[in-house]
Amino acid sequence: MEDKGFPQLGLVSRFVICLLGLQTVCGEVSYSFPEEMRPGSVIGNIAKDLGMEIDSLSTRKARIDSEGNSDQFCVLNLKTGDLSVAEPLDRESLCGKRQSCILIQELVLENPLELHRISFHIQDINDNFPQFKRDLIRMEIRESAEKGTRFLIEEAHDADIGKNSVQRYSLQKNDYFVLMVDSNRVELVLENKLDRERQQEINLPLTALDGGSPQRSGTVVIHVTVLDANDNAPVFSQTVYKASLPENSPLDTVVVTVTATDADDGVNGEVTYDFGHVSQEDEKIFSIDSKTGEIRVIGSTDFEKMTSFELRVMAKDGLGLSSYTKVNIDLVDVNDNAPVIYLKSLTSPIPENVPPGTEVGIINVQDRDSDNNRQVRCSIQQNVPFKLVPSIKNYYSLVTTGQLDRELVSDYNITVTATDEGSPPLSSSKSVQLSVADVNDNPPVFEEQSYSAYVTENNKPGSTLCSVTARDPDWRQNGTVIYSLLPGEVNGAPVSSFVSVNGDTGVIHAVRSFDYEQFRSFKVHVMARDNGSPPLSSNVTVSVSITDVNDNSPQILYPAPEGNSFMTELVPKAAHGGSLVSKVIAVDADSGQNAWLSYHIVKSTDLGLFTIGLHSGEIRTQRDISESDSMKQNLIVSVKDNGQPSLSATCVMYLLISDNLAEVPELKDMSHDESNSKLTSYLIIALVSVSTFFLTFIIIILGVRFCRRRKPRLLFDGAVAIPSAYLPPNYADVDGTGTLRSTYNYDAYLTTGSRTSDFKFVTSYNDNTLPADQTLRKSPADFAEVFGESDGSPEETSGITMGHKRKPLLGLVCGFALFVHFTTGDLSYSVPEEMKRGSVIGNIVKDLGLEAGGLSARKARIDTDDAYQHYCEIDSKTGNLVVGERMDREELCGDKASCMLTFELVLESPLELHRISLLIQDVNDNSPVFPKDTLKLEIRESAVKGARYRLNEAHDADIGQNTVQLYSLQKNDNFVLSVRGDTDGSKQVELVLDNELDREKQHDLKLVLVAVDGGNPQRSGTAIINVTVLDANDNAPVFSQTVYKASLSENSPLDTLVVTVSATDADEGINGEVTYEFSRISERAKKVFSLDSKSGEIKVMGPIDFESDSKYEMRIDAKDGYGLSSDSKVVIDITDVNDNAPVIYLKSLTNPIPENVSPGTEVGIINVQDRDSDNNRQVRCSIQQNVPFKLVPSIKNYYSLVTTGQLDRELVSDYNITVTATDEGSPPLSSSKSVQLSVADINDNPPVFEEQSYSAYVTENNKPGSTLCSVTARDPDWRQNGTVIYSLLPGEVNGAPVSSFVSVNGDTGVIHAVRSFDYEQFRSFKVHVMARDNGSPPLSSNVTVSVFITDVNDNSPQILYPAPEGNSFMTELVPKAAHGGSLVSKVIAVDADSGQNAWLSYHIVKSTDPGLFTIGLHSGEIRTQRDISESDSMKQNLIVSVKDNGQPSLSATCAMYLLISDNLAEVPELKDMSHDENNSKLTSYLIIALVSVSTFFLTFIIIILGVRFCRRRKPRLLFDGAVAIPSAYLPPNYADVDGTGTLRSTYNYDAYLTTGSRTSDFKFVTSYNDNTLPADQTLRKSPADFAEAFGDSMESPEVGATNV
Repeated sequence: MEDKGFPQLGLVSRFVICLLGLQTVCGEVSYSFPEEMRPGSVIGNIAKDLGMEIDSLSTRKARIDSEGNSDQFCVLNLKTGDLSVAEPLDRESLCGKRQSCILIQELVLENPLELHRISFHIQDINDNFPQFKRDLIRMEIRESAEKGTRFLIEEAHDADIGKNSVQRYSLQKNDYFVLMVDSNRVELVLENKLDRERQQEINLPLTALDGGSPQRSGTVVIHVTVLDANDNAPVFSQTVYKASLPENSPLDTVVVTVTATDADDGVNGEVTYDFGHVSQEDEKIFSIDSKTGEIRVIGSTDFEKMTSFELRVMAKDGLGLSSYTKVNIDLVDVNDNAPVIYLKSLTSPIPENVPPGTEVGIINVQDRDSDNNRQVRCSIQQNVPFKLVPSIKNYYSLVTTGQLDRELVSDYNITVTATDEGSPPLSSSKSVQLSVADVNDNPPVFEEQSYSAYVTENNKPGSTLCSVTARDPDWRQNGTVIYSLLPGEVNGAPVSSFVSVNGDTGVIHAVRSFDYEQFRSFKVHVMARDNGSPPLSSNVTVSVSITDVNDNSPQILYPAPEGNSFMTELVPKAAHGGSLVSKVIAVDADSGQNAWLSYHIVKSTDLGLFTIGLHSGEIRTQRDISESDSMKQNLIVSVKDNGQPSLSATCVMYLLISDNLAEVPELKDMSHDESNSKLTSYLIIALVSVSTFFLTFIIIILGVRFCRRRKPRLLFDGAVAIPSAYLPPNYADVDGTGTLRSTYNYDAYLTTGSRTSDFKFVTSYNDNTLPADQTLRKSPADFAEVFGESDGSPEETSGITMGHKRKPLLGLVCGFALFVHFTTGDLSYSVPEEMKRGSVIGNIVKDLGLEAGGLSARKARIDTDDAYQHYCEIDSKTGNLVVGERMDREELCGDKASCMLTFELVLESPLELHRISLLIQDVNDNSPVFPKDTLKLEIRESAVKGARYRLNEAHDADIGQNTVQLYSLQKNDNFVLSVRGDTDGSKQVELVLDNELDREKQHDLKLVLVAVDGGNPQRSGTAIINVTVLDANDNAPVFSQTVYKASLSENSPLDTLVVTVSATDADEGINGEVTYEFSRISERAKKVFSLDSKSGEIKVMGPIDFESDSKYEMRIDAKDGYGLSSDSKVVIDITDVNDNAPVIYLKSLTNPIPENVSPGTEVGIINVQDRDSDNNRQVRCSIQQNVPFKLVPSIKNYYSLVTTGQLDRELVSDYNITVTATDEGSPPLSSSKSVQLSVADINDNPPVFEEQSYSAYVTENNKPGSTLCSVTARDPDWRQNGTVIYSLLPGEVNGAPVSSFVSVNGDTGVIHAVRSFDYEQFRSFKVHVMARDNGSPPLSSNVTVSVFITDVNDNSPQILYPAPEGNSFMTELVPKAAHGGSLVSKVIAVDADSGQNAWLSYHIVKSTDPGLFTIGLHSGEIRTQRDISESDSMKQNLIVSVKDNGQPSLSATCAMYLLISDNLAEVPELKDMSHDENNSKLTSYLIIALVSVSTFFLTFIIIILGVRFCRRRKPRLLFDGAVAIPSAYLPPNYADVDGTGTLRSTYNYDAYLTTGSRTSDFKFVTSYNDNTLPADQTLRKSPADFAEAFGDSMESPEVGATNV
């Protein structure tokens, strides 16, 4: 065959036949054909070449496999045996630059397995054009380049090989360059010198031609740019730039843009901008863009600090030529400063009684802005009693506008707001804190109009009753409240003997223990007083209520506790249940619920016979009296009150159950008449005795009362008796809260035995008492004039009324004159800068005509616009204005010609304001300074004579003559200095080239530049000028090696260094800076390697794969700064590493496999490939051991997968075979592949039931169709072979077909009941179930199912005896003598059910007497529960219920009639009984009389006791004459409450107190008894001791020694 002139393709047959043990043929066939053939083009006939029949290709599953699983580029026609092209082949993409391009494919045949290797040789055709790396090559050559200079050009690349690659180059004809080609090195040679002024750019087409047929070519354009020489300096568009900028402009705001142009090109014409000399402050505010010349704001601009800026800007080209311009920036003021408020004077606190219009402060307001922005308005809020009054300039007076009240508002937070006139206006505020001083103008006020206190009786002395609180809105001592008791009486005794009050806290304490039975409430008056001057006070009433506690036990009146008479009460035998037998009577001295009494029987002879009323005390029978009850009944009754805790009393009640005394066992031997006679006699004697005793008692009571009224109650001479119940009010329990805060006044009589009668009276606020330091000495007669009669009221009857006269309020007079003396002119002073602190500027007093001594009095001070700078101070003693701190004119005013500072002198009383102007004079304190200490210039050695280079001028912070005046340059051979003055006064300093430079003679020059000012002494500044002579480019780079070789392992990590190329250039600077780049490199290599343009390092940047490319070649160019270049070759060999794991391919697989296949059957073919080389591609293959398969090696890397044993799908239905392939590399790599094999099923297993037999349980009476149970059979086969169908085998149950009893679901195996079962008919049966699969042939198995029927409770109990229809009267007779537990009758019943459903239980549902009969729970036997008594009803009806034990339970009932009798004659209808009662009328009358008299007597005694009890509770101070104070025993825990505690010794006093004594507390000062007990001994007496002291209770006790 032919293809476009190609020679006919010849078949090179090279067959290598090798016969293996498996009769597998191994041969190799080679074909050669050109690249880019069309798809479908025939390559050759594989069947003919291998000598095979065409039909065998299909039967043997012939196929083409590519080695390494690469793309398959040819296909096999199984019908013709032709191999044809699958897709166009490109030799360059497949093999790159390799001379030979061979592809390997494999022909695979099965049954038997054969493998044939096919080699395809791809021939190259000229299908690629020569290509340059770039379409345009740019070169920059300086016009000063020498003739003959060579410039390297990158080669063209052609992907074809041999003659089809690049063969020659051609360059378009031109006037400057020629082409030189030598060993693939292409160079452009300068034939004639360049002239930039004649031609700036040159375009040269370069063509590369290959040697193919037809010939192909590629073209590139070489663009040469002629570089210029630097001979022009930049020129600004304006000499001076002016700009206006608002202050506070945002950062990055463009102020102005300066522009300069340079006639040169390239780097010579690239202009950069920078500031010349500017101050450090200006550098923090402005920046200049070096490229665009834009001056921007980088810091804060503040008009108040600096109003204008002057900047010097320099423009410089690439090689150092420069020029300057000036930029003037004026700031525009904006309203950015809020007013500042200063508090110059303040009076705080202010008395609350100051008159309106009083000045309390002076305020000054300042604004740093200018013009309208500094005009300020000042105000305060409206809701305060103050206002601002404008004064001098920005001064304001703060004055009051109304009356102040500290109690309403004690502090004022006045907000002063100042607003300027700017747009928009700004404001600020300042808080002024003012306190109002207190004046005592408010009396204390109690929180409540009256107070109530509640205290339980028997309280501990000193316990807290309540607390009163009074508030005084005044401050400190004016608001400090002191509490005290006002004098008064309670039940005739001073109130201080009952309560005391804590003066600081207002807590009221009980002085004594209270008794609710004596009195229940009283009132006291408490006074609250402040500590002001004069003091103010108020009073409040405190009501004290005493509550009752349970402190009295119940008292039993009847029966008397000591009563022990035999058979106190008679109870008739015929008493029925609920009959009143007796009554317990008791009382309780307490009140309320503490007096509520309850009665309880604690113990009794028969617990169920008697009961007592809970609240009435009535004793009644609980049931009828029976013959079996004991005649003697004893009851112990407890009476309890309702207090907490409860108190109780007990009594014994004797009861005798009898109708008459004759029935008493002790008297049964006496006759009935004798008994009645004795009883009557006893009753008469008892009645007479009681009556006589009653009358005698009344007579004695009347006699005692008469004698008491007539007998005098004074048992000693000259003494006054005080009732025994009255204790002196100045005595209190020392266990209380301690001494009282205040002492009180007392009036007292002393007995004639008093040897020392000193009393010291201490007063509270009582106008009629003696001073505390006076001593009272009186005779007994003197006291008689003092005492009056007491009204006996328990309330306090006296009070204290206090008043005070208010003193005039002290006012603060703050004089402030609103009229001001203004001066007609301001003061001006002139001083040089840098004066020392304390230096005198001038005398203010003399210059203003003030008094020197008045500066301090008028608070003279210096105020400035800036509150933080105090450059001047005033000496108040001398009046001198002195320097406060060092002043630097340059810091204050900068470059301003005039530096003026303004101050204000402020004087008060009256307010005066004087303006002081201070002119700061300049001194020569700053030296000229260059912007940089070292100036660097780079000048090419080719620079022409006369070239000028601009220098930065020096700056001097001083002004006028003190600034820079002249410059001088150190003498040298090459440069001179030129200084020219500008119109704005600045100077242009330029360095002029006087002689040409020679770099080879001198590389660097150092010149000293000096600037000198005109001050005295003269100052100077110096800068060093470093001139660097630049070199010309006349040398190309040279590589150290012509060819670089390197070896690199595949898969090297990224950034691995492969090789470093190095080239050197003899030139310096940019001419000697060598850069590297790839000149010729394949696209694939570009993605793998990178070249550092600076260092020449070639590094890995992509994946290195030996299998893709084993070798790389590339060319590298080295180029200097101005385009001169050279190249070198780099060869990189890739070494193979074991980086490819074997790849497993499944070529053939039989799936699924029948489970009955024989061992050794082939089920699959596996192929293993490894892309590595040599030992790295040698592979071993294996599978796991636990499967019935193995791998058998075949041709090359082919393996057969065969079975090794019998398969069973029911055991293992699927196999996951893992094939593992491992190569021989180091380290070895492996891979695995999972092969899924399924085993096909064969019906070789019958169904098998899960259980050998089944049991089903069903309750009788079930519903037809209900589920009995479920049978399950399993068939391990698959699909229809494992599908199970259930059916019943034929059979009979009780002679009927089994299908009439149960049915089975063929799919699920669920067995259902066809009918309802009856447990009473039959209890179980069996059925047989068959399970069959759907295989071919089908297999089956059987199982037996036993069905058990369980009983349910569906039958009620049946009573056999007594018959339900039996209704005969008195079915059973019960003898009266039947004892408890006797069998009376029996109920007999049966149940048709079985098991627990037939278990019966018996219960009595209803009966005439519930407690008389009981029935056996399971036996049904009816027995007596107790002995039969006479009171039991003769007729007894029982209703008995019989229940089974089912769920739910069923029952039946029957009635049982019982008659309690020994014979029918005892039936009530047959017996007429009469009852005769003969009672003696006389006995009855006597009993009635005795009870009446006794009741009247007891009632009288109770009334007498009640009257006595009530009298004791009343106060006994309401009597005529003197009150006797007995020498009663006072408990030792009572002591003088006005002392500091318990006295060291006890004191004895005998005293009389008149009945008019209302304030009777006294303080004993001295002791007169030497024989009193020591303080550590306690006197305790028994009640017998009191009897000896008082004598008979009817007598008045004598006043004796009182121990305190």
